[in-house]
Amino acid sequence: MQVEAFFDQSTYTLTYVVWDSQTRDALIIDPVLDYDPVSSAISYKSAQKILDFVQRSHLRVYFIVETHAHADHLSSSQYLKTKLGSLVVVSQEIQKVQAVFKGVFEFEGLETDGSQFDFLARDGEPFHAGNLTLLPIATPGHTEACYSYLIGDALFTGDALFMPDFGVGRCDFPNGSAEKLYESVMKRIYTLPEETKIYVGHDYQPGGRELKYESTVREEKEANIQLKWGTSMEDFVKFRTERDKKLTAPTLLYQSVQFNINGGRFISQGKEGNPFFRIPVYLP
Repeated sequence: MQVEAFFDQSTYTLTYVVWDSQTRDALIIDPVLDYDPVSSAISYKSAQKILDFVQRSHLRVYFIVETHAHADHLSSSQYLKTKLGSLVVVSQEIQKVQAVFKGVFEFEGLETDGSQFDFLARDGEPFHAGNLTLLPIATPGHTEACYSYLIGDALFTGDALFMPDFGVGRCDFPNGSAEKLYESVMKRIYTLPEETKIYVGHDYQPGGRELKYESTVREEKEANIQLKWGTSMEDFVKFRTERDKKLTAPTLLYQSVQFNINGGRFISQGKEGNPFFRIPVYLP
C-alpha cells in the first residue's frame, strides 16, 4: 500500500491518496475545496493537484472518504466525484450531525438521513476499494460522527489524534465530548498494534517546525503532549475543557459545516441559482 499526502497551508489540512501499487486501486481521504472568505470565491487548485496525481499514477479511485463533517474547510468531494466517478463516503452518524445543524441554520428542507452521500460506513464493518480493505473505527469526541479508517497497517485518524507534539482535536463543537474522545483514543486507537502507522488530519506545525503527518501508535502513546497512555480521564477532560474555552472558532466554521453536512454541496440557492451561505450573527 502506498500513501501520498497533500497539505493545504491555509487550513493546515492533510489530504491523502491511498493506493495498491500492483492493482492501482485507490481512494482519497479528506480532500479540500479552496474557498476565500473575503471574496467568497471558490477555486479548484487543491483538488486539481490530486486529480493530476491520480491521472499521472493511473489510479482507479473507488471512494472519496470523509473522516467527519469538517468545520475548518470545505470538501471538494463532489468536484472530484464528477471527474473520477468515485463514491463519497462518510460515517452513518452523519445523520446526528445533520439533525443538529439543521436546527442551528434553520434549514427546513435539509434531509437528515445521510442521503447526500453515496455510502454510509458503519463501525467495525469493513468495505473494499478493489484490493484495499477499509475498516471503519468510530472515534467520536471531536464530533459525534468522527471515524478513523484502518487500511492495512495504517490508521487515518482525521481530527481525533494529531502529531505527538500537538495533541488531539478540540471537543467544543455541538455534541463534542472530551470524555468520548478519551475513550476513542485510549480504547480504539492505543489498543492497536504499536507499529500501526498514524496519518493525521491536520498539522499545525507548532513552533514553526516543518510539516509532519505520520507517527505510530507507540509514538503517540509515549509522547502525545495531551493524551499519553497513562493519562487519566479526569486529567484529560479537565485540560481539554479548559483549553477549548480559550480557543476561537475556526475561520470557516459556518461555511464549512453547512457545506459538508450536505455532502460537499451548497444548501441555499438564490432566485438566480447562485449559492450562498447562512451566517448567524451573535449580538452582545
